[in-house]
Amino acid sequence: MLEETLSKHMKIDLHIHSRECSDGKMGLPEIFGEARKRGIGMISIADHDNVDCQESAAMLASKYGMIYISGVELSISFSHPKYRGSKPVSLDVLGYQYDTRDRPLLEKLKELREHRRIRAEQIVEKLNHELSRNGVKKFTQKDLDTLEKSVDGALGRPHIADYLTRIGVVSSRQKAFDKYLIKCNVPKMPLSLKEASKLIRGAGGKLIRAHPNDPNGTSLNACTPSLSAQQQIIKDAMRPYLDGLECWHPRHTAKTVSTYLTFAQDEGMMATGGSDCHQQPIKMGTVSVPSFVADQFGSEKKC
Repeated sequence: MLEETLSKHMKIDLHIHSRECSDGKMGLPEIFGEARKRGIGMISIADHDNVDCQESAAMLASKYGMIYISGVELSISFSHPKYRGSKPVSLDVLGYQYDTRDRPLLEKLKELREHRRIRAEQIVEKLNHELSRNGVKKFTQKDLDTLEKSVDGALGRPHIADYLTRIGVVSSRQKAFDKYLIKCNVPKMPLSLKEASKLIRGAGGKLIRAHPNDPNGTSLNACTPSLSAQQQIIKDAMRPYLDGLECWHPRHTAKTVSTYLTFAQDEGMMATGGSDCHQQPIKMGTVSVPSFVADQFGSEKKC
């Protein structure tokens, strides 16, 4: 039982993003220093399309006496014939406890990150059209090069939003999204649930459906706000490819947590949770994830 789950009062956070490998604001040393102060005993860095930080994260976790679970967050394209006229929606899945050196996984993640640069250029092209309409100076190639050099991990819309904030076009990341980036979005490289499952399970890991009812994010809420309908979608079209569900999340209500936990238990699935912390603000360790979640990962400390 993972060293008797370390402690009955151990905090668990299995969804944190870093600056080095994703769109977090803090670097790994800062994250783990803060996690230690907050009493987090089991932790996972789940960066977008990037596992380059996993070994460093595991070493820092060991330094601070924490249990480390390898993590990654992948975007998938999903459609269901009963919803949105079969139009695809973007969803997120979390991979845990996989081999961080698995070759097929590493090669696919490299391909996904390379596509992010192409996508960023397409977003900037659309963004420039909107900036011109508002009488704002366009993005130049120099801006894009500066932006890319400032990003340690996988380039995404949050980085563009932060750059727009830094140069004074908008006052915050959220306003950048509201005014420009939602309208100027370009689809990510298509990755199916089946393919994501094959990648993570092929690397010896577990695949978890991330924040399934997040009203503001990439979730099944985009198909239907009904929890029972969402869970029927999972049973109909997703269950064979998933090992669990992220029940605890900052934007999940108590009803969502309870309903999804019951569903996961009825389906024999894992239940996980985390703060989805990008350090804006720093909220790691603030989601009450029960200690039994740690027990589901077995007795090995995998990185």
